[in-house]
Amino acid sequence: MSYVVDFTDVSTTGLESSPVAPALAGLRANEARYFKNKYDHTFTVEPAEEAAAVIDWVHGILKDERDLVIASRPLEATAFEVEGTRIAYVFYESGLSINVMYTITDAGKRAVGFKLSDGMEVPEELASRFKFARQRSKLAGTIRGSYFVIKHEH
Repeated sequence: MSYVVDFTDVSTTGLESSPVAPALAGLRANEARYFKNKYDHTFTVEPAEEAAAVIDWVHGILKDERDLVIASRPLEATAFEVEGTRIAYVFYESGLSINVMYTITDAGKRAVGFKLSDGMEVPEELASRFKFARQRSKLAGTIRGSYFVIKHEH
């Protein structure tokens, strides 16, 4: 069942099994606020078992582009399109959030972003390959993030 993410009353709904559930909920709410303010898009997530196609697409990009396999279990995912860009998010039990921004036109920008919830360790599969910058968020505390540019068609 889908869940509309509320960024004014942050809830751990769907994320309860995460050891950093409140921080992950704040991170998810932070993303929801961004898309609502910038694109007037309502950020809605689905449980992982209902969003297999989205998760497979994101995992396929990670495997093809960087030979990456995420060890943590996906909890929720979403995919939508705004202003000619396909957006996908996967939220993991560890507190990791991965997003793909994939411009539909051939000349557009395409990237994968990683965000770490406050209080979680950098996942082993990412630690030696990416450097994480810090940013502060009222909803999510300290967010650490990194990204890479997608080079192939997906």
